[in-house]
Amino acid sequence: MSVAALSAAALTAAETTGEPEGIELLLPAPYDILWSTVVLVVLALAFYKYVLPKFNAVLDERTAKIEGGLAQAETAQAEADAMRAEREQELQNARADAARIREEARAEGGQIVAEARAKGDDEAARLVETAHKQIEAERQQASVSLRADVGSLATQLASKIVGESLEDEARRSRVVDRFLDELEASTTANAGKGN
Repeated sequence: MSVAALSAAALTAAETTGEPEGIELLLPAPYDILWSTVVLVVLALAFYKYVLPKFNAVLDERTAKIEGGLAQAETAQAEADAMRAEREQELQNARADAARIREEARAEGGQIVAEARAKGDDEAARLVETAHKQIEAERQQASVSLRADVGSLATQLASKIVGESLEDEARRSRVVDRFLDELEASTTANAGKGN
């Protein structure tokens, strides 16, 4: 048998057996489509009845958790904003208190300085007054001592000049006073001419 005869025999056999050709090779048989559809419907019903509700429950739970988380985040953000505003108010109050305390301290410091200055001025005035009193007392003491010394010297000198004794206290005191008065008058007159 030749090759041509074999291929012709195969073609006639194929035509007689009903083997599909061309596009029919790609299409399934009608019974396969029917049973595939039945299996698909059964699987779809099982999926819709058992699996899909569980997926929906999980998705609903996740949605609720996310929404709850968002609500908590919004609440936490609102609380944080409120706390921030409160902290800023406290900080502003603390700054105001610090400024007030600083001003009070400054005023109190000025008052302390003024009091210390007044005390210093009073103390200086008291010291000057005490010094003046002491100088006046020492001047008076020196004047008394000088009068006594000058009186004694003048009495001795006058006794030698006059030749008589001026031991009498009253007389001697009058002579000394007159001499010192004349001395003061001449000193005052000289001071008046010098000015």
